[in-house]
Amino acid sequence: MKNIMSIDGHRAVIHYDPDIEMLRGEFLGLNGGADFYAADIAGLRREGQLSLQAFIDECAKRNIEPRRHFSGKFVLRVAPEIHEAAAVAAAAQGESLNQWVSGIIAEAAHA
Repeated sequence: MKNIMSIDGHRAVIHYDPDIEMLRGEFLGLNGGADFYAADIAGLRREGQLSLQAFIDECAKRNIEPRRHFSGKFVLRVAPEIHEAAAVAAAAQGESLNQWVSGIIAEAAHA
């Protein structure tokens, strides 16, 4: 995936911040915010490890689970025409709308 860095099994999205001319990483799937900055990739990985460890240590101190849990459910709103087209495409594949959309999301997310 583009702009994703894995640090100690945790994924972070990476962006360039032109205001400070640095790379910024933000961990995904945590029960809080943990971000980090550096001028290069090696520094970003090092700062990411420090930020992640500080976050995990603070969670342990407060008896908080560091990872967010996902239910597998979310609401998606689309235009009625898209809803209809998706339902037709799913039926043409012999799948429920849920199965069809899940497959498309899995493919797009490389899951």
